[in-house]
Amino acid sequence: MRALVVYESMFGNTEAVARAVAAGLRTRYEVELSPVTEAAGRPAPEVDLLVVGGPTHAFGLSRPATRKDAASRVPGPVPAELGVRDWLDAAFPVSPPRAAAAFGTKMTEPRWLPGSAAKGIAKRLRRLGYRLAGAPADFHVDGMTGPVTAGELDRASAWGAELAAAAHPAAR
Repeated sequence: MRALVVYESMFGNTEAVARAVAAGLRTRYEVELSPVTEAAGRPAPEVDLLVVGGPTHAFGLSRPATRKDAASRVPGPVPAELGVRDWLDAAFPVSPPRAAAAFGTKMTEPRWLPGSAAKGIAKRLRRLGYRLAGAPADFHVDGMTGPVTAGELDRASAWGAELAAAAHPAAR
């Protein structure tokens, strides 16, 4: 069984969460990790489980303007040319039953801050014909540039293991 984890990460936090999710998925799957910029150049993934993650920008999935703004807030280069929204909006529908899951990262403070990249990703995955293997999950980051909040990588790994159990045919 094969899983693909595609992620968008500007400051390395969403990538760290993606790696933790992949570690949890490895309990039942052979896992490949791919930044969205690399996934964009490949055909539709032929995998048993597709997991997609991205950062929450301005209450949802990143856009060119929000990526540019985020990149301007730190010194040094930040990948800002392509996001998960763009990749999913350009994707072709799939034939069911295909399993997928969505995760996002978002700032821990302020707690009242609404929005979730995970929910936007899940909506797009369902629209493409995927069956969600689990509820979309948000993982917290301290401030805009991180680091990932203490304990969240363990939670991400546990979420990945739960997804693997729920999505794997032998688990049903």
